[in-house]
Amino acid sequence: MRSYFVTDKGKTRDMNQDYIFSSDNPVGSLPNLYIVADGMGGYKAGDYASRCCVEEFVAQIKKSTQPTIVSKLSEALRVANTSIMSKAASNEEFLGMGTTFVAATIEDGRLYTMNVGDSRLYLIGQEIKQVTVDHSYVEELIRIGQLNRQDARLHPQKNTITRAVGVESAVEADFYETELDKEFDFILLCSDGLTNMIEDEEIRHIVMKRKENPQEAIAALIAKANENGGRDNISAVMVQIES
Repeated sequence: MRSYFVTDKGKTRDMNQDYIFSSDNPVGSLPNLYIVADGMGGYKAGDYASRCCVEEFVAQIKKSTQPTIVSKLSEALRVANTSIMSKAASNEEFLGMGTTFVAATIEDGRLYTMNVGDSRLYLIGQEIKQVTVDHSYVEELIRIGQLNRQDARLHPQKNTITRAVGVESAVEADFYETELDKEFDFILLCSDGLTNMIEDEEIRHIVMKRKENPQEAIAALIAKANENGGRDNISAVMVQIES
């Protein structure tokens, strides 16, 4: 696997509260690991929450003795969640902080994905497929048939998430196992600063137009999100799928 990554504070935010991690090499017993976290909270709290979550998660993965990939990911997220809650409880400056979290690893042609919140993972090739499901208010409205997906992009509560790391003592993540086939060329993990600014099909077009130069492709995604307003921090990790 070969990965490419960019994080940018966007056009309107004073600081970048996203945090990313990308390793094509083994992390503990995992063959590779890719993460995007989008922090929330006060001026410093969101930045700390995303960074703390990723760092604690990676540290736990490195020493995990859990027998399966899912159990390793689950254990590491529990440790990260506890760490964020402990820091918030001991420092008033960090009260109310939390973070979204999407992580992935690839082993033996299978993609293992975990997410909490509305940071996403896509597969991109001749089509674009969103693997994760947002934990958000508008996604709930879509699920029960009260809102269509196109109108959801403009909904005033578009950014209201229903799950995050660090806000409750027990964190609930969703897990996905996907067989990688020749239909897809890239895996994309990203924060909502990208997906709120660019529609899915345009993401696919930008990437595939530059598929021979993935670093240029991911830079073009960030540039387009900023061109469209850049209203939030923008982060993306793109992994080229080996044939």
